[in-house]
Amino acid sequence: MIKGLLGALLLLPGLAFGACKNTAFEDTPITHCVFDPAVDQITMHRKDASGANLGGFVPLRRDLASDGRELIFAMNGGMFHDDRAPVGLFIEDGVQKMRIVTRDGPGNFGLLPNGVFCVLVGTARVIESRAFAKAPPACAYATQSGPMLVIDGALHPRFLPQSDSLFIRNGVGVDAQGRVHFAISNRGVNFHRFGRLFRDVLKTPNALFLDGKVSRLFAPEIRRSDFGLPLGPMIAVTRPQAR
Repeated sequence: MIKGLLGALLLLPGLAFGACKNTAFEDTPITHCVFDPAVDQITMHRKDASGANLGGFVPLRRDLASDGRELIFAMNGGMFHDDRAPVGLFIEDGVQKMRIVTRDGPGNFGLLPNGVFCVLVGTARVIESRAFAKAPPACAYATQSGPMLVIDGALHPRFLPQSDSLFIRNGVGVDAQGRVHFAISNRGVNFHRFGRLFRDVLKTPNALFLDGKVSRLFAPEIRRSDFGLPLGPMIAVTRPQAR
C-alpha cells in the first residue's frame, strides 16, 4: 500500500514542474523529474566550443556557465560509440550532427521500434524513428535512442514481464499536456516494469529508453551529481545565471 501511494505521489496536483523527486514504482526506487518545455529551456550537448567532447556533467556545467546559463538538470541523452559520437540522429541548436538510423540491428538501439526525443520551440515530442524519418519535424534539439518504452499507449511488444535483465535504466516521455518526464531507476529494473512506469504512472503515451549501464543524473535540488565513465550526448535544462 505504501509503495502504491509513493507511485501516486508522482502525479499529485501541485507538483512543481522542474522538481526532481525520489519515489518508488512497485519495489523499484525511482528518481523522477518533470519540465514544461513552454517555459523550461531543454537543450542537448556533446562538445564544447573548442570541439572537445564534454563527457560529463562538470564540464557541461562549466561550458554552459561560460554562456551565462545555469545547469539545473542533466541526464545522459542517448547511446554513443566508443568515441562518444551518437549512434543515431543527433540535432544540436538546429544543426544535424548525425543522421537518423531506421534499420534494425544489435543491442538495445536496434530493438525496433526505437525513437527520437525532439525538442521544438515551446514543445517536445517522442516520435517513433521511421515515422520521424517520413515527416521530420523542425527539431531544435533531438536525440535518437532505443527501444521505445511506450508506443501510442502500448508497451514495446518485445518486453517480457519476467525478464531477468536488470539494469539501472533511464528514459524520457511526454504526457498529453506536453510536459516532459525524465526518470531513472535507482536499482536494476527490467524493460517491462520501466515501460509500465511511463505508461501507467507518468501517463506518457510515447516514451523512449535512453540507456542502461551508463545512466546518470545531475539534479542539484536533490543534491545529486552522478559520475562515471565519459558520456556522449547529454540532455540539459538551464536557466539564466543569477546576477
